[in-house]
Amino acid sequence: MTDVKLFSGTASRYLAEKIADYYGDALGKVSVQRFSDGEMQTVIEESVRGNYTFLIQSTFAPSDNLMELLLMIDAARRASAGYITVVIPYFGYARQDRKDKPRVAIGAKLIANILEAAGVDRLMTMDFHADQLQGFFDIPVDHLRAEAIFIPYLEATDMSNVTFAAPDVGSTKRARNYAQHFGTDLVICDKERRRANQIEAITVIGEVAGREVILTDDLVDTAGTLCRAAQAMMDKGAKSVRAICTHPVLSGNAYENINHSVLDEVIVTDTLPLKELSPKIKVLSVDKLFARAIRNTHENRSISALFVNKESKTLFNNL
Repeated sequence: MTDVKLFSGTASRYLAEKIADYYGDALGKVSVQRFSDGEMQTVIEESVRGNYTFLIQSTFAPSDNLMELLLMIDAARRASAGYITVVIPYFGYARQDRKDKPRVAIGAKLIANILEAAGVDRLMTMDFHADQLQGFFDIPVDHLRAEAIFIPYLEATDMSNVTFAAPDVGSTKRARNYAQHFGTDLVICDKERRRANQIEAITVIGEVAGREVILTDDLVDTAGTLCRAAQAMMDKGAKSVRAICTHPVLSGNAYENINHSVLDEVIVTDTLPLKELSPKIKVLSVDKLFARAIRNTHENRSISALFVNKESKTLFNNL
């Protein structure tokens, strides 16, 4: 079988090292030289000829992280790598998935085009902002679900009085998946927003009085929506409010917003590095899930077997 080589960009090395460790192999050697004008040069310092090559890098800000990944892809392709898979735990620009106003770019589609033009054969990622982003690519996309991380964690707690809630209409499907898995109720927040990162009002649709509410979302950015939704739940009589969010973007005043909110806990993954610590933020690692997905890809085994359902949940928990 063709050898596997794992490489990491500088921004995601903290996670890539854990993925490689669980996979049972060391990260390959990559050097990044920065010139005085800010230009980068990426060098893969070992042979990848004919190998299954996995390049691990999330594409969060600054844009240098995306550029570094593109240079790694080009270096691997020009070094005759047999099959190139980019592992992007957090896919930046995913929120720019449509034209919601005149003369605006569809950033997610542009990034998809750029990755394919660079020479990628496959994409592995987690929790797109919208599932339909998979259709932006003409290459295979392995779209992993953070449910495989969050559900075992929640199952170890008392779920007898829990109601799941979507902080906005766009998160309804995700919240419904959790509600159906645990056989509990679903509540939806309808938010009115006049401009990005600024909310005018939130209306809670459903009953939360006396319930322990868990808000679900794919990412938490400034945490404005999350904290306003949590307050709205408490105002409606909720007993407590927690949140599960896959990607901790946490920009602007996010940490301050969370620390001073009514939220008891915000559970996130390590697809992005935290900028600072908070007593209210708990991080669960995606290292084992990505390592298993990489192995299954190399061995031509099912990726959907890693999704949480009646058949696969036990398999994942036994990793």
